[in-house]
Amino acid sequence: MNVYDKYKLKQVINASGKMTILGVSKVSDSVLEAQKIGGQNFFEMADLTEKTGRYIAKLLGADNSTVVSSASAGIAQAIAAVIGRGDAYHTMHPYSDRFTRREIIMPKGHNVNYGTSVELMVQQGGGRVVEAGYANECTPEQVVMEITEQTAALLYIKSHHTVQKSMLSIEEMVEIANNHQLPLIVDAAAEEDLTKYYQLGADIVIYSGAKAIEGPSSGLVVGRDPYIIWLQKQSKGLGRSMKIGKDNILALVQAIEDYLEHGSETGESMTLRLAPFISALNAISGVQAEIVQDSAGREIFRAKVKITATHKTAQEVIEELKQGNVAVYTRDYQGNNGIIEFDIRSVDEVEMGLIIEKMTFIMEEE
Repeated sequence: MNVYDKYKLKQVINASGKMTILGVSKVSDSVLEAQKIGGQNFFEMADLTEKTGRYIAKLLGADNSTVVSSASAGIAQAIAAVIGRGDAYHTMHPYSDRFTRREIIMPKGHNVNYGTSVELMVQQGGGRVVEAGYANECTPEQVVMEITEQTAALLYIKSHHTVQKSMLSIEEMVEIANNHQLPLIVDAAAEEDLTKYYQLGADIVIYSGAKAIEGPSSGLVVGRDPYIIWLQKQSKGLGRSMKIGKDNILALVQAIEDYLEHGSETGESMTLRLAPFISALNAISGVQAEIVQDSAGREIFRAKVKITATHKTAQEVIEELKQGNVAVYTRDYQGNNGIIEFDIRSVDEVEMGLIIEKMTFIMEEE
């Protein structure tokens, strides 16, 4: 009996991307082997955390790093770190009134819902979000005018979820942070470059271990000391409720090594794999398909499908694709505009064929 039969689960084709609601990524055999080694042996956990962090930092040319349970946990613990600044009392009492510098300034257009809200993770770490600018604009001057004696850090979210237009750059945010002697936290959860933002001058950079890196459920925080040391101290406080196991620490290190050696799928490869898929989609009545690049500028190419039929809306198609024994999940952010996107990074040729069959059946139904 396979796992789908055992638990009465649907088989899922993930054409949505590396999404938490679907388990994010597939992991390699080498990562699974590292998990096995971790799971079948014992370590002094503080020693394992510190030394794997130093090892990863050396690989990335950074001051220090640490493995956490998720990118969201990385945000919460980073906020707690910059508020408490390594204070032992704060570690055990992160919401104490003794600590008044709790304001975290971020562009208003970056305070998004990515499955939960950025603001909630800041609050969990004990911070108070101060939104700079407007939903469709944030300039360096608008960030600076929000800085007060209660400011603990600046926060920048690098994500396709955020507003892309009329926003200050990370370089501009770095300059503000340096001029005002404030730490800059960059949430780069789904980004593919593990060195860029640190090299630009960010003090704390947070990645999902399970997205671009294709590791297990985990997060990676890369940055400068003392910030990373302060963050690691949160394991005895706030971080206790979001601790990561030894198996996933070692597995993420292996995934990072593999990622640095082999990289991720190139845009050229995605485009080549998409070409026959696009042709097959365009052969279906009521569908217009083309290849598009990720809206945030990443080297990710997807199939953009416009539903032109009069008897089906895009949102109806999206829901019908999820029905049956094989559920197809798509990127549905533009469903209200009649558009569906298929992300094929985790989709093989056989699964693309199943998507075509399902799309054909759905579009033929009246």
